Amino acid sequence: MDLLVHSFGVWFIFGLFLALWFKKRKRTKSVCIVVLGDIGRSPRMQYHGVSLAKEGFSVEFVGYPGSTPLQFLLDHPKVKFRHLIKPPDLSNRVTRIISYAIKVIWQTLNLLYVLFFKCDSCFLLLQNPPAIPAIPICWLYCLATKAVFAIDWHNYAHTIMALSLGPHHMLVHLATFLESYFGAKASFNFCVTKAMQGDLSYKWDIKAHLLYDCPNESFQPNSVEEKHKLFLKLSRTYKVFEGIEENSTALTKVSNGEVMFRNDRPVVLVSSTSWTEDEDFSILLDALSEYESVCDREESGMHPSIICVITGKGPLREFYKSLIQRRNWKYITVITPWLENEDYPKLLASADLGVCLHTSSSGLDLPMKVVDMFGCGLPVLAYSFKCLPELVKHDENSLVFSNAKELSEQLQSWFADFPHNVKQQQKNNQFKNALEEFQKVDWHANWTNNVLPCFSNWLSDSNE
Repeated sequence: MDLLVHSFGVWFIFGLFLALWFKKRKRTKSVCIVVLGDIGRSPRMQYHGVSLAKEGFSVEFVGYPGSTPLQFLLDHPKVKFRHLIKPPDLSNRVTRIISYAIKVIWQTLNLLYVLFFKCDSCFLLLQNPPAIPAIPICWLYCLATKAVFAIDWHNYAHTIMALSLGPHHMLVHLATFLESYFGAKASFNFCVTKAMQGDLSYKWDIKAHLLYDCPNESFQPNSVEEKHKLFLKLSRTYKVFEGIEENSTALTKVSNGEVMFRNDRPVVLVSSTSWTEDEDFSILLDALSEYESVCDREESGMHPSIICVITGKGPLREFYKSLIQRRNWKYITVITPWLENEDYPKLLASADLGVCLHTSSSGLDLPMKVVDMFGCGLPVLAYSFKCLPELVKHDENSLVFSNAKELSEQLQSWFADFPHNVKQQQKNNQFKNALEEFQKVDWHANWTNNVLPCFSNWLSDSNE
């Protein structure tokens, strides 16, 4: 811990020294977007970049390589990527706290180098979390270069850390201090919910602009023909999608040149996750086990088989995969693919129902996965938490649950006598009609109303 504090102290003095020597740069339409994570797995920050580029800004992304970013960003002449180098994994060689300290020092030096020697923007927009060491380092850079410091609050770093470390751990206290102290120093703050907006103001006197997440244009409903093409593609890797006839799948077939759904098809249940502590997938597994028992007791086959597709990468993925493999299910098949960027929206639009187990460490953020599902017109069963009603309205556009029993009952009700249950079809249509209203809210229009004025007004004031 002393080494960590000493490191921050040294670079703080270094930053102040630089501030005395750096000349005030000319204000231009240029923004550096910092993501202390995989840029390709940070959709909201990529959407910021798309909107900025559309409005004529030059954009620099600073973050880790890995997943492929949006093609628009890769192709745009005013968008550049400044990649950080991933720190070495020493978790198996040293204690956890030493490994973390080395990681933070590595990230500190790497981020300082990339910002000071490779970036030349007048604005810096930081994704938070993580807060350590991103917030103080980005503030230092802005102090030294006279760049405008802005933070986009997706959640709180200290509440996420508390899930694994406990609320009284010294690192949790450090993260809380950094978020409160440097968050108040940012020229602009943006956040994802009204609840977080109020909490930032109440706790730390931080005035944040509300910017709800919206899906980009790739997340939209698709046709049965497009579903058929995706299922054919998936069937090459996953046998559960294979059909009996040529050019057919387990869900679709071609008759007289027309693609149609099979009446005896299984249903596709989809969920996406980062496999972290704030998503308890044992709830879904227990609910599916109960669904399996119901199917096993039935003689009429009133409930269809389920193909459960769980996408995403994260630290708990292998743990949950091992739990899934122990389930000896007959009517349920679970697959955990990592899909290509272009196939993920198609999967959501081709599913029959979505499931979200996001609980939010702070209770103040909303799951982006549900936003994407809603963009595709896909109703969702979502785990209930504090501010979820800002997005998911129970029995209006989707359903919420609080435990495995409720989730299992909703699955059984939704898929009873599928696809011939008229009452359930009416409920499904009701939800889809409500989601059409949600889909009318365009990200760029929303961003233009809530974010662009902050940048534009600052630029216009500087040129007067």
